[in-house]
Amino acid sequence: MTIVPNIQTSIDPIKLEKLGEVAVKVGLGLEKGQDLVITAPIAALPLVRFITKHAYMAGAGLVSAFYSDEETTLARYQHAPDASFDKASGWLYEGMAKAYENGAARLAIAGDNPMLLSEQDPAKVARANKANSMAYKPALEKIANFDINWNIVSYPNPSWARQVFPDLPEDASVAKLAEAIFAASRVNVADPVAAWAEHNANLRKRSSWLNGERFAALHFTGPGTDLTVGLADGHEWHGGASTAKNGITCNPNIPTEEVFTTPHALKVEGHVSSTKPLSHQGTLIDNIQVRFEGGRIVEAKASKGEEVLNKVLDTDEGARRLGEVALVPHSSPISASGILFYNTLFDENASCHIALGQCYSKCFLNGASLTQEEIKAQGGNSSLIHIDWMIGSDKVDIDGIKPDGSKVPVMRRGEWA
Repeated sequence: MTIVPNIQTSIDPIKLEKLGEVAVKVGLGLEKGQDLVITAPIAALPLVRFITKHAYMAGAGLVSAFYSDEETTLARYQHAPDASFDKASGWLYEGMAKAYENGAARLAIAGDNPMLLSEQDPAKVARANKANSMAYKPALEKIANFDINWNIVSYPNPSWARQVFPDLPEDASVAKLAEAIFAASRVNVADPVAAWAEHNANLRKRSSWLNGERFAALHFTGPGTDLTVGLADGHEWHGGASTAKNGITCNPNIPTEEVFTTPHALKVEGHVSSTKPLSHQGTLIDNIQVRFEGGRIVEAKASKGEEVLNKVLDTDEGARRLGEVALVPHSSPISASGILFYNTLFDENASCHIALGQCYSKCFLNGASLTQEEIKAQGGNSSLIHIDWMIGSDKVDIDGIKPDGSKVPVMRRGEWA
């Protein structure tokens, strides 16, 4: 007897299975005998089933899935005692960290309603997020330091689809979001694995050029933006497929259009304005404007979600400093779609962006052999958070600044120069 996943009729099951196959073969590069830890919204169960199927077909040792549910999340904010918001399931994250220490791969499925907590008390949301970040740090460090192969993909959860396409009936919104996900994830072609190989090769060319230039800093200019981002000593650009410390090549983000590296935590100066809203833990933060001095955000404003933004910045010392800078052409397929996904995995790939918080140790020459102290000495940032937000558009120019102060055009009006 064959058990068929209960997929909404508005989602193409063939493309959904292709997404599951790509997540395993391209996203994770899963090896025989390797265990896999999956986290997902419960609505994404059909995709979890396809991923699990292809993981075992690839020889996975054991696949373990953990699910979240929007209604139970809301129940906490509506009924839990106040002390609940300073607690997190540390035991669960300790177990995940142990699994990664033992060689397990990590796969996250995104798709929750991005505005789920928008009507809840921002102070409680901030407290819960901080408690969760602190508990998650042992596991997050294994991911951020690329000790393991990991991947994030998305599922067109109906509650998310309604946010993206509020004027459409639910079935139509889910269908439209599903097709947008499939297109951006390159699974709407005959051979998605080959399409990803070609795309990864193109991203490697971009990162190789940037690595050859050895810029000391990047200078962003545009409406509301005059920002100089110093780059970490011994930084290295990456894009597309990456090889983790365990020797496995993976594509951490599906989709991805970026090449990225580590800024110097102490060498960011000037001001910058966001070009797209940031959806963070159920709150929409829009029209972000921040000013940096000595690498640190000393002033932050937003037309919407400012209270949440400032609470994020107060998470720890590293939360006001940068852990990533990424370059994405304005003509990327996700940008060209014209869709605001309210999901950083997609929206960051429509625009150049920066990330507050934790850096990636792999974005250093010989990063796998560097200690945390050495990474810090070279300018790498440390924090409980890593939050990307978009600063690029067709009105933004970027110059690379050489150690001698000379400038090289990198992007003009949002496109590669």
